[in-house]
Amino acid sequence: MILGALEAGGTKMVCAIGDEHGTIRHRITFPTTTPEQTMPQMIDFFKKHPIEALGIGTFGPADLNPVSETYGSITTTPKLAWANYNIRSAFADALQIPVGFDTDVNAAALGEASFGCMKNIQNGIYITIGTGIGVGILTEGKLLHGMLHPEGGHILLERHPSDSYTGCCPYHNTCFEGLASGPAIEGRYGKKGVELKDVSEVWELEADYIAKALVNYILILSPERIILGGGVMHQEQLFPLIRKKTAEYLNGYIKTKELENLDSYIVPPSLNDNQGVLGCLKLAQQAV
Repeated sequence: MILGALEAGGTKMVCAIGDEHGTIRHRITFPTTTPEQTMPQMIDFFKKHPIEALGIGTFGPADLNPVSETYGSITTTPKLAWANYNIRSAFADALQIPVGFDTDVNAAALGEASFGCMKNIQNGIYITIGTGIGVGILTEGKLLHGMLHPEGGHILLERHPSDSYTGCCPYHNTCFEGLASGPAIEGRYGKKGVELKDVSEVWELEADYIAKALVNYILILSPERIILGGGVMHQEQLFPLIRKKTAEYLNGYIKTKELENLDSYIVPPSLNDNQGVLGCLKLAQQAV
C-alpha cells in the first residue's frame, strides 16, 4: 500500500509517503503558519503521490470522537489560526481518500507499538517532554481515548521544596508541563536546557519531577514499558537519574518483573525520531 503521513506540529508540518511496513519513501517539511498558507502546500504534495489513505497525528487539543459533529478538528489550541479548524475533513475532501486521525503523541505511541520498542506490548506509555508535555497511552493493545484524549502532561505535581519557580502553565502552574517542560527549565534558570547540560542541579530537579509523574502513571495505568521522548530527553544523563528516583518514590510498593530492570522499563524512543511519522502511516492503514 502507498500511504500518506502528516505529523502536524505547532512549529512544522512533516509530510511523508510510505507503506504499511514502515518504509518511508519521501518526506518534506512545511512551516506551520496558517491553514490558508500551509494547507494548499500539503494538499499539493499528497496529490503528487497516488496514496490510498492518509494518517494525521496533530497537535491539540483535538476532537477524536468519530460521532462528534466536529470530529477531526483542532479545537482550543493557542495557535489561534488553527483553532476549530477541521484538518481531517479538509484533507478528506481534497484527496477523496480515507483519513485516519489522532493526536501527535498518540501517533508516536502507535509508531513505537507498531514498529519499535513497544511492539508485542499490550500496555505502554509514550511521553514527549519538550515545548509541552504530552502522553500517549496504549492499553490492551489500543490507544486510549475518552471524552477527549488523555492530557497526561497536566497532572498536578507537588513542587520540590528547593524550587521557587511558580510554573509556566497558564492553567495550573504546578502541573507536570508547568514544572518540567522545556519552557519551564528556561523560565526557572534563564537559559535553555541545551545551555545547562553540565549543571547537575538542573537535571536532578528535572528528573525528580519526571519521576513523580511516572510513579503516578505506573500506579494508575500499570504500563509494561515507558518511553520518554522529546527535546528535553535528548539530555541522556536524565535517564539514570529518572530511574533511580522512580525506584525511590515507588519504595518497593510494586514488585514485577518489569520493575526489576528499570533500564529496559524506562527507555528512550527506538525509531530515530521517526515514531510520529510511522504512527501516522499506521493510522492511514487503519483508516483503510
